[in-house]
Amino acid sequence: MSNPFAEFADAAARPSGAPSVVAAPEYTRVAVLGGGTDARLFAALCLSAGAQVALFSAYGAELEALRAGSGITLRGAGPVGTYQVDRSDAPAIRLTAELDSAVREAEVIFLTGPVHKQRTYAMVLADHLADGQVLVLAPGRSLGALETAWLLRIGGCRADVTIVEAQGAPYWIAAEGTVLTLSECAPVAASVLPRGREAVLTGLARYLPNLSQVDSVLASGFADGSALVEFPALLMGGPALRSGAIDVPMGAQPLAENDTFARLIGPEQRDLTERMADERRAVAAAFGVRGLPDTDAWITAHAGALKGAGFRPVPPAAEAKSLLRDGVVGSLVPLASAAELAQIDLPVTRAMMTLAGAVLGADVASSGRRLDTIGVRVSDMSEARSVMDAIAMGER
Repeated sequence: MSNPFAEFADAAARPSGAPSVVAAPEYTRVAVLGGGTDARLFAALCLSAGAQVALFSAYGAELEALRAGSGITLRGAGPVGTYQVDRSDAPAIRLTAELDSAVREAEVIFLTGPVHKQRTYAMVLADHLADGQVLVLAPGRSLGALETAWLLRIGGCRADVTIVEAQGAPYWIAAEGTVLTLSECAPVAASVLPRGREAVLTGLARYLPNLSQVDSVLASGFADGSALVEFPALLMGGPALRSGAIDVPMGAQPLAENDTFARLIGPEQRDLTERMADERRAVAAAFGVRGLPDTDAWITAHAGALKGAGFRPVPPAAEAKSLLRDGVVGSLVPLASAAELAQIDLPVTRAMMTLAGAVLGADVASSGRRLDTIGVRVSDMSEARSVMDAIAMGER
């Protein structure tokens, strides 16, 4: 008897009928959609590597903040310096509030911000894309590339584009206005849709040097360990649960260098992460995906170092809530959707989804990525191959 879940995994992993990219392309024209911290990072990194960069934002306040600050300043790790905006006499990031102008000549387009903004960009881009363009989701979380392909299709896109799903950026960021202090991230899983265009990842390495290629978007999606590390750290604190923080004498203040994300993770948080990781591995195995990171590797990738080089800053409250929202919508709901198909229970994952919804004061899970809402209706597994290929090729 055939394994329907292995068939589904194989459908996602096989090359589609689209032409493969063989030689590593050299990308020199980049558009960044969004004006948030991650968008500023990508724009500065690409300009530092010699690209022509356009940054689009629909919000005047974001563009004015960049103009008032004379550009984007990078400190810490990475290409330190100040990267100018809207200068005609020197290399600079071109700012625009016109989406079509930003993407018209771009070879690579970064879709930044939280999941709901990535979705919006995918929909509005449908009329503006051309053959050969590359869309980058970093982080793509789980099912990000498939959802983007589906949204482009229902938005009317007919262009032959490649979608890159990466599970993070090259650097952690501590932002103060337009000044970004960076520390290096660990390698992150990355894949392309449609499969067979992996040379695109080589072409992007000048901008995203920590990409680690995996077989398919199914593999990169299951390799998304962001929520299983972030949720226990952000939600389960206080005196009942020990953190990894260093004990200090009464009346003393902890050193700022020890105020890192990794310090939020103590034995109890790690145990919860382990349980969520086991649930993710079980679903992945049912879909034929194995070789996922062990729990310590996931923690290192998403929590950073305890201190010093490679540390991840503790996010401020607003950013922490955004992480919870995106974690439910883009990481945990997709896993739960796949688990339903595989008939696997996820008690800890579902408990975290419920707790996050209570903290956020909304049923965030109802807007999550699900297989059946992105065109993958596979109750009949024999159709899995054709459905996945159709989404990848923009034919459905």
